[in-house]
Amino acid sequence: MRKNSRCLDHVVLWVADPVAATGFYQDAVGLEPVRAAEYAEGKTVFPSVRVNEETILDLVPLTAAEHMDMLPGAADAAGHPVNHICLSLPADAFDALRARLEEHGVPMTAVGRDSFGARGLAPRNFYFRDPDGNVFEVRHYDD
Repeated sequence: MRKNSRCLDHVVLWVADPVAATGFYQDAVGLEPVRAAEYAEGKTVFPSVRVNEETILDLVPLTAAEHMDMLPGAADAAGHPVNHICLSLPADAFDALRARLEEHGVPMTAVGRDSFGARGLAPRNFYFRDPDGNVFEVRHYDD
């Protein structure tokens, strides 16, 4: 793991059922659960899934919104997801994820071409929704 580098640490997703959401991200998307057992045992308030060594998605139950008091108005963000989150993968992992989502019956858009992002134009991309309506874009770059 890189230390003291700029990176995206985590994104909080509002979910109806954190256990079901963890299962979706593990089975359909292929992400590793983090603190799932601890959540099931009541030892933590939400589980997460690992995107890479530096980034996780926190799967926070909507029922926790009223406790989000770190900033005035933070609880009002419950149910108002961001437009979408983009995952950048190597080309072979892009193809494998698309096949995996298809196996799990997850609806996806057609593959798009030349979508602009942090590293320039990505030759291919597509979108899908999780069971809670959070939208994900998946892309790969030519390296």
